[in-house]
Amino acid sequence: MPANVVVRDLSKRYGGIEAVRGVSFAIEAGEIFGLLGPNGAGKTTTLECLIGLRQPDGGEMEICGLDARRHPRDVKQKIGVALQTTSLQDKITPREALRMFGSFYHEHEAPPVLLERFSLGEKADAPFDTLSGGQRQRLALALAFVNRPSVVFLDEPTSGLDPFSRRELHRQILQMKQDGYTVLLTTHQLEEAGQLCDRIAIIDGGRIVATGAPRDLIAQSSGAPSVTLITKPALPADILAPLPGVRELQCDNGTARFRTDDAAATLAALTVVLRERRVELVELQVRKASLEDVFFRLTRADESGEAASP
Repeated sequence: MPANVVVRDLSKRYGGIEAVRGVSFAIEAGEIFGLLGPNGAGKTTTLECLIGLRQPDGGEMEICGLDARRHPRDVKQKIGVALQTTSLQDKITPREALRMFGSFYHEHEAPPVLLERFSLGEKADAPFDTLSGGQRQRLALALAFVNRPSVVFLDEPTSGLDPFSRRELHRQILQMKQDGYTVLLTTHQLEEAGQLCDRIAIIDGGRIVATGAPRDLIAQSSGAPSVTLITKPALPADILAPLPGVRELQCDNGTARFRTDDAAATLAALTVVLRERRVELVELQVRKASLEDVFFRLTRADESGEAASP
């Protein structure tokens, strides 16, 4: 299947800072592709270059077979965009906004169709400043589809939303794939990327450090399984540390956490220890490597999601 989006060696500098350094990837038609990275990694700058909000310093970009740098006006007719925040006049209504945005394009969808599709019928004539955060994001999606695009760009669309609104937006994004749209989604939400994306590119420091399906990246990860153990009474660290495969051991108030290079051997030896010492096993969790493990191994992000200093 041909690629609907192709990026080759994209670069963008702000003064002395290289925000994007040689980024390359391709998105196939009908695919949800995630650009995943910590804050400041270059996700939004890459997207803004693709949609024409910023002029890259170098590289090539093709969208629907068109050179995005040479034919930006033609490209804009084929793409839909929803950025992190949508700012409209306070008193404009969703119906009015859809009608106005539709007038900018050669082809456009009728407002009633989009109002129904994005569950805005009851708010069709309500002023923008009365809409909730979730309703504003749904309106942003509706505006992204006003020109019947082939490719949709979503820049952290669920940022700041409550869990209910986030789940509804996820449903809308998955529906885009079923309807045959090509979607580029930027996010720093690991769970979101794993749930929604067919493939992801992990970007860090302006460079792509890994690309693939989430399950494939996890399978290729060298991350060892993690074990959480709660016993009564607590097992001291000097008893757990010698068990085969145990590393990165942490003990705190009766809860022990560690990674193991050989889960089967570790658990077999642990069973013997529990029996010999007549210790009650309250809880045992073994978790395989996850997308989060892959992300933190490949990037310089700390646990807060902020990019660490080089």
